[in-house]
Amino acid sequence: MTRLRNYFLTGLVIAGPLGITAYLTWSIVQWIDGWIKPLIPSVYNPDTYVPFPVPGIGLIVAFVGLVLIGFFTANIAGRTLVSYGELLLGRMPVVRNLYSGLKQIFETVLAERSNSFKKAAIIEYPRRGLWAIVFIATDAKGEVADKLHAETDVTAVFLPTTPNPTSGFLLFVPRNEIIELDMTVEAAAKLVISAGLVNPDYDKTLPRKGAKSDSDTIQTPETVD
Repeated sequence: MTRLRNYFLTGLVIAGPLGITAYLTWSIVQWIDGWIKPLIPSVYNPDTYVPFPVPGIGLIVAFVGLVLIGFFTANIAGRTLVSYGELLLGRMPVVRNLYSGLKQIFETVLAERSNSFKKAAIIEYPRRGLWAIVFIATDAKGEVADKLHAETDVTAVFLPTTPNPTSGFLLFVPRNEIIELDMTVEAAAKLVISAGLVNPDYDKTLPRKGAKSDSDTIQTPETVD
């Protein structure tokens, strides 16, 4: 019975994530198809010619549409139209706040120039002697940096919660109190979600971040032969 229970738990660990991933992926495809397919003319809709619905057509059309929007927006005429559109939205009392907030979120998360959440680190939280995993966001700027009057650089970090890493706390921590990790952000997120049960592989032989190699040692006159 013990061996049967172990086999069952092993199969659950393997099939569970695969099944949930497949279900969520299929649900997203069906949701996008439900929005896009009614907008496709029947002449170009494959469902008109086959006896069964073809999944993923709406997803493909949406992808192509977004690429075309980005292509036309990249030129001068497209940027001009976008500027006039944003100017119009900026005069609407409620819509302008919603649009500006959503635009800032998308630019922060998706823009290539953003360096948000590129590194994982640990800090002492909620008290000395206790350590928590955080994601480094950016250096503190503006009024926050000015009000802190910190002699050292202050960095904004995101402290995720377990098992849901999408919620958490925004903390401003002195740079010298942050210990960067070699693991990726994805590996750190898995560690947080699993409550410490899934640990990424770590090679102790690799040089740690901030460690000086022999070639970085400054030779003094006494060490030079």
